[in-house]
Amino acid sequence: MDKFQELFAAYPFTMTDAQVAQATKDILDNHFAENNNREVWIQCLHQIDLTTLNGEDTTEKVETMAQKVNDFPVFYPELKNVAAMCVYPALAEVARTNLPAEINVACVSAGFPASQTFIEVKVAETALALQAGASEIDIVISIGKFLEGNYQEVFDEISEIKAVCGEHHLKVILETGALATAENIWKASILAMAAGADFIKTSTGKIKVNATPEATYIMCSAIKAWHEKTGQQIGYKPAGGVATTEEAVQHYTLVKEILGEDWLNNHSFRFGASRLANNLLSSIVGSETKYF
Repeated sequence: MDKFQELFAAYPFTMTDAQVAQATKDILDNHFAENNNREVWIQCLHQIDLTTLNGEDTTEKVETMAQKVNDFPVFYPELKNVAAMCVYPALAEVARTNLPAEINVACVSAGFPASQTFIEVKVAETALALQAGASEIDIVISIGKFLEGNYQEVFDEISEIKAVCGEHHLKVILETGALATAENIWKASILAMAAGADFIKTSTGKIKVNATPEATYIMCSAIKAWHEKTGQQIGYKPAGGVATTEEAVQHYTLVKEILGEDWLNNHSFRFGASRLANNLLSSIVGSETKYF
């Protein structure tokens, strides 16, 4: 038995996709309503990585977004600000220069979004992003290598990039829509945590299927199993397609019921989103708002 067979045997997955879907539905049927309130909407807003990841991103666009973050306490003094801004590496310095220290700069790296490049490039890009001012790094696993069962190379890549990150948080994106099955999502979650991920994250937002409640159920269950064995509190980030207040509350409800109150903060639970911030803000103030 190789080390990955041993790893997966230590964290066995025993549910079918249908059972995952039913368990997810049961939690939401029983607990969504109790969390769909202004207090939770405010907390979800505080957990957002405000994101712009487009080929047409410019210095001006990132500066404008940063100014919105800076001015947020002036316009909404009773609310808590977003957690971070997420940008491409080439714009990390712009974001860091224009944001206060308490707002993190999350930077996608390592060949985002396909991860189809050399490990040397992935390591170099991560180091350069950190040098430019990133305080958190978001990477995608080598999905093709995972799907062909090359777990060692996927593990080694994550480990090498985490070594570059040091104390900076590394968020590992599984691209759950491409992994397709509950068992694959579970195994990728366990593998990423074993390799040193500080957060595991659903999606890039660049493919058809992104963050789903079922993916959140599986990944949070894996985090819970990992925490019970190791004591490590790994963070969770649904990203891609989480746009409405209702969708945010669905993920919040699953995290709360599976992982508990200790995860309901922006140190352990984030949303990767662009449209979500305005939709949550609209729900909070009670009228359509397009602040961000």
